Amino acid sequence: MTPATDEPESPRVAWFHCHAGTAGDMTLAALIDAGADPDAVATILAGLHLEGWVLSFERVQRAGIAATRALVGVHHHRHEHQHEHEHRPARDIYALLDAADLPDRVRRRARQVVQALAEVEGLLHDTPPDDVELHEVGSLDAIIDIVGSCAALEVLGVDRMVCSPITVGRGTVHAAHGRLPHPAPAVVGLAARVRAPLVGVDEPVELATPTGVALMTVLADEFGPMPAMEVTSVGYGAGSNDTPGRPNVVQVVLGTTRSSHSSPGRTAAVVEANVDDTTPEVLAHTVTALLDAGAHDAWVTPIVMKKGRPAHTVHALCDDSVRSTVVEVMIRETGTLGVRAWVVERWPQPRQHHTVHIDGHAIRVKVAQHRVKVEFDDAAEVARRTDRPLREVLAAAEAAARSQAASRANADNTHTS
Repeated sequence: MTPATDEPESPRVAWFHCHAGTAGDMTLAALIDAGADPDAVATILAGLHLEGWVLSFERVQRAGIAATRALVGVHHHRHEHQHEHEHRPARDIYALLDAADLPDRVRRRARQVVQALAEVEGLLHDTPPDDVELHEVGSLDAIIDIVGSCAALEVLGVDRMVCSPITVGRGTVHAAHGRLPHPAPAVVGLAARVRAPLVGVDEPVELATPTGVALMTVLADEFGPMPAMEVTSVGYGAGSNDTPGRPNVVQVVLGTTRSSHSSPGRTAAVVEANVDDTTPEVLAHTVTALLDAGAHDAWVTPIVMKKGRPAHTVHALCDDSVRSTVVEVMIRETGTLGVRAWVVERWPQPRQHHTVHIDGHAIRVKVAQHRVKVEFDDAAEVARRTDRPLREVLAAAEAAARSQAASRANADNTHTS
């Protein structure tokens, strides 16, 4: 018998280009346009056991680009009012997803998206995440958008997502709590959780919705330009408006990459400058400013320059999409007369962003396969407020995060078995 020589299947990648913003229905439509079978997606959605909705797709034009638009129709009984369907606490949506007959990865992805929205809304309204009333996001059509997008990713076999910087507008939007600014507080909060890049344009409209941004910030493994891959298909998901001069679409590019760590990693730039006349306070401020500008990391290294002068090198690791901004910040903050940069490869490990509560205070954590990383500033603030030793707060937050992760894993195993 000839031994099997099949190589591991190459991971499938989806790169979302959110040049005109993003929304839940646009994400779902883009994946359908890229080849996800609508009937297969509908079959998965049927596992929610929800009544009163219908999902359809239509071909449209947006500034000359042919695209697909997703339409979720919601039907109400005569004795019901629409507002009864627009206000669901997060715990009700968790229960809905937990009880649904969904593929494991679809349930997990959808639950993470809802959880991120609940945590951000909880911080905004000073309410425990499970008790948050999810207004627009709690509506039936938004639930279909979220689960439908996760279902389409599953149908296409997408293993990894990458997202471009997300474009946002200006002005105000009418929401359940009144008129809110663009970008909406939830949109900014979701981006801040993972340091996702937002790009503002001078258009007085809502370009990025909380549902769309939640899908991107939770499910994307990376933000930046399209990664190296063999392209297999492309899709365009249309928004409701046809904006002159800017195609109102989300573009998704699907492809495959080699799975081995010996394959090329994700490209990034290292930006550096040597400085010999800057104070420690300015160096510390510069590191913070570089991170705020979108750098993945920033640090300072002591060096010795010509004539034996002690000095420092300021470094920043960033995606090419924000490199020019990082260079500007480095020059502005250090006063350096020269900056250099080169391209490197990086292999960031998958991680999830969650929030735990210690003594009633929220602390953000990153959970990877073999490590839990507590957000230090959050823990330090809780230690200050509660008068507890910082090391105890860090240990308690890590333990809470591990317990939370174990509970989610047990729930997933229960649904799978």
